[in-house]
Amino acid sequence: MGLQEFVVRRIAQLVFTFWVFVTMLFVLFRAAPGDPTSMYVTQGMSAEARAATIRRLGLDQPLHQQYIDYIGQLLTGEFGTSFRYNEPVWDILVVKFWNTVILMGSALLLAYVLGITFGALLGWYRGSSFERGGIIVALMARSSPEFWTGIIILSIFSFGLGLFPSGGMRAVGTQPDSFMARYLAWDFVYHMILPMLAGAIYYMATPMLLMRNTMLDVLKADFIEIKKAEGLSERRILFRHAARNSVLPLVTIIAIVSGTAIGGSLIIETVFNWPGMGREMVESISYNDYPVAMGTFFLMGSVVIIMNFFADLAYGYLDPRVQYD
Repeated sequence: MGLQEFVVRRIAQLVFTFWVFVTMLFVLFRAAPGDPTSMYVTQGMSAEARAATIRRLGLDQPLHQQYIDYIGQLLTGEFGTSFRYNEPVWDILVVKFWNTVILMGSALLLAYVLGITFGALLGWYRGSSFERGGIIVALMARSSPEFWTGIIILSIFSFGLGLFPSGGMRAVGTQPDSFMARYLAWDFVYHMILPMLAGAIYYMATPMLLMRNTMLDVLKADFIEIKKAEGLSERRILFRHAARNSVLPLVTIIAIVSGTAIGGSLIIETVFNWPGMGREMVESISYNDYPVAMGTFFLMGSVVIIMNFFADLAYGYLDPRVQYD
């Protein structure tokens, strides 16, 4: 199988995965306990008004018709109307989506910069107390639950030292009037530092340990000995030759980790009261707001599926050992 056929087959698998994913979403939410009309249907409401409300929400249709309507809405980019807000779901989620992407994207960027740098140093100083200490710290950070790391950071930097706010995305009463004003203001960055740090600590271990292991293999290569014989400085050999050749395996896992981080933003957003997709998903489930809950699941799950798809293609393209069949 050639590269072209490999890509076509992966795209077909991607479409099938999406179909299974959205079908499971529909079935799970329809089978979940709770009445989605509970926010509308009150004890004093007449039978005619209740029937009209259910009809307006499309819940009077047979289940298979609701499923067909749901698939049709997704294909046309419609996510329906929120039961809770009575607004289009997309208008509600688009801002939350960017809040999550910017927070977790910044956390991953910091995690990879620190992880690659310290991973290269751990490999370079193999056998030293620095390497042993670094591995212990990395394993502790990776094993600690995100909520625990977040609470420790809040206790120290917010409640203890009072250096940063304990939650939220900006000061109360601030209303940015544009995308740039919303995400490039110092107030936004100031509120994002602690949740970004919590995410970076959790995700830093993976690039750090992988970089260290790859460095150990690269440092055994003949060209490293040749560079040493040429009289190059250790710093130049470390960062320009050894680390540079060790980064390639990390490129392919960035996509997987990125999708996982976006999908797993729920805990960090809850701890730091960050108005993102994860927190919105929890609130919409508690209010039986099916359209919003399904929209958040769909967007977060889509990021995971698409990033895994690109990671799969990257493996096939970058690693010559991968067989297309």
